[in-house]
Amino acid sequence: MARIAILQMTSGIDPEDNATAIEDAIVSAADNGAAMIFTPEMSGLLDRDRKRAAKSIVLESDTPALARARDAAHRAGIWVALGSLAVKSPNDKWANRAFVIDPNGDIAARYDKIHMFDVDLDSGESWRESNAYKPGQEVVTVPGTPVGRLGLSVCYDIRFPALYEQLGRAQCDCIAIPAAFTVPTGRAHWNVLLRARAIEASAFVVAAAQVGEHADGRRTYGHSMVVDPWGDVLLEMESEEAALAYCDLDLARIAEVRAQVPSLANRREIAK
Repeated sequence: MARIAILQMTSGIDPEDNATAIEDAIVSAADNGAAMIFTPEMSGLLDRDRKRAAKSIVLESDTPALARARDAAHRAGIWVALGSLAVKSPNDKWANRAFVIDPNGDIAARYDKIHMFDVDLDSGESWRESNAYKPGQEVVTVPGTPVGRLGLSVCYDIRFPALYEQLGRAQCDCIAIPAAFTVPTGRAHWNVLLRARAIEASAFVVAAAQVGEHADGRRTYGHSMVVDPWGDVLLEMESEEAALAYCDLDLARIAEVRAQVPSLANRREIAK
């Protein structure tokens, strides 16, 4: 049995405030017996004003949320899945980067979000993530975590099954899907997509989400969730406020589901 913590955040435009919230949650999670904590997409800074945000998006080594999360993980002796942070890349664009930190405070893995959120919604919202961020190229898994082999993804990635097919092929036991979903898309698709990804991979899905009204004017859906390999929802945070929740994962459930519905073992290549 693995006890995890899920941090639902209302990240704002002040990196230090966000870093404090993450640090406090890490310590609290460890104090309450969690072996690993998951945070949302853009945990360290959520700011749609890119000119203003540019002043706070710095190299990975200088990012406050990462430094303080690493220190807190080491002090508390807990694994941390930082959903993602905006970091400066060597090129002209930024990276939307997920981190996994081990209990020594070392970075065990990095994953740059592959799929960019470039959409125009009926609500009038328009988003062009690719204007500022460079997409990642690598599928990343992390062995040896308290939830087994952890597959990494971020938010909009959830709509691209090919990525999760690769994570399934890698025999991931758990997949992180941190997010900052808009309210219209969240109401329509969040629950069903998370359950589908868990069922397809016969794996746990942990989805820590941004929630509520943010300082930059946006509103996010929240409803952080944990789904088991059968597709059953173990946790859904329905409050429209930032909060820290806990969930116990029975890792033996993975083998049970894969024996009952061996879709990973039965998968065949389809000729193009």
